[in-house]
Amino acid sequence: MKFLLVSLAFLAYTCWASASILERNLVCFYNSNAATHTGAAHFSTADLEIALQFCTHVIYGYVGIKPDTFQLMSLNENLDIQRRHFATITALKDKFPYVKFLLSVGGDRDSGEHEKYINLLEAGRQKQTAFIDSARDFLRSYNFDGLDLAFQLPRNKPRKVHSDVGSAWKSFKKFFTGDFIVDEKADDHKEELTDLIKDLKNTLRADNMLLSLTVLPNVNSSWYFDGPAIADSLDLINLATFDFLTPERNPEEADYTAPLYELYDQNRLPHYNINFQVENWILQRVPGNKINVGVATYGRAWKMSKESGTTGLPVVPATEGAAPAGPVSKTPGLLNWLEVCQRLPNPSNINAKGAEAPLRRISDPTKRYGTYAFHTADEDGANGVWVSYEDPDTAASKAGYVKAKNLGGVALFDLTLDDFRGQCTGDKFPMLRAVKYRLL
Repeated sequence: MKFLLVSLAFLAYTCWASASILERNLVCFYNSNAATHTGAAHFSTADLEIALQFCTHVIYGYVGIKPDTFQLMSLNENLDIQRRHFATITALKDKFPYVKFLLSVGGDRDSGEHEKYINLLEAGRQKQTAFIDSARDFLRSYNFDGLDLAFQLPRNKPRKVHSDVGSAWKSFKKFFTGDFIVDEKADDHKEELTDLIKDLKNTLRADNMLLSLTVLPNVNSSWYFDGPAIADSLDLINLATFDFLTPERNPEEADYTAPLYELYDQNRLPHYNINFQVENWILQRVPGNKINVGVATYGRAWKMSKESGTTGLPVVPATEGAAPAGPVSKTPGLLNWLEVCQRLPNPSNINAKGAEAPLRRISDPTKRYGTYAFHTADEDGANGVWVSYEDPDTAASKAGYVKAKNLGGVALFDLTLDDFRGQCTGDKFPMLRAVKYRLL
């Protein structure tokens, strides 16, 4: 009898644990461009299959919209259509039936007319219907389970962290000039976007398709998203809660790019943190189980000058924009997790000098702000680097925050910037694994 009770208890726990696993989202963004890369940056379908063991949703990025008709279009037709990459990815549904595959429109990939997505909102019902019908047909044609809206909407204006004197002058000046207006028609655009989301969901519902919203970094949610009005029409809300500061937006000073909580010193902006962004949606009565906290698999790297000092303590002054590109990501100011990991002290670089010198890692025992690493500039002003980044530990901490707040899950941006081959420590997808294990 005792054995039977223990067995029943274990079975009950197993069922509860399985339900918990299914209820917590791990949304994996997949940059399809990585399939065209060569060498260490090439991300194959076999690599994706490894990741799919951990993901609940995969969001294929990205498609765009035509500026005249607003119909969906491939941004890499040679890959997506001629090489049948859309179909290759969604065919994985047969092997991973518990994973939902969504197609994302926009992101930062859809170049062209700067105002294209605002124009869609202002285009009127007829052209919005053309967008909706095109999206539905696109999803049907390539067997996707839903659509993700990652619209390129106007971003907040970058702001420098001022000294006390500078802050006082800024406040005095604002008395006469008012706040910087990014979008004078934001209220109208919010209503138009609300109507578009509702109409889109009504159309997709007939095919039992999902609708996801991704809020890109530095897009002010209060300007464009009416939480109570759109929550019922959305299955997922992915908050890209990182890149609050970047070398491109903030070339002259470096700081934490994705702190979990507000830093109260040095006149930092109170909304440049994850907790503020999450609370902003919760206070609008948006169900927490629809909110996924975005975690980046990369770091942002600034070039330090001789005037940046030697402590590395943020806010780091007198930086000179983006640090040189890494050998794999090849993007100035951005280092993927593998590139950061290989720059930290290890037996292969312990005695290296110059551009190959190891970075000094500074951890965050409070788990509130993040980890950074740096190398001060040489005497001639060269080789200075400061990078704010996520690692498996900080990613796991943010997954723990998600559990504590009883949110929907984590959105990982993105799989192709994780160490998907395990080149640094031997573990493939260490960021993805760390998040998944913490969510259990």
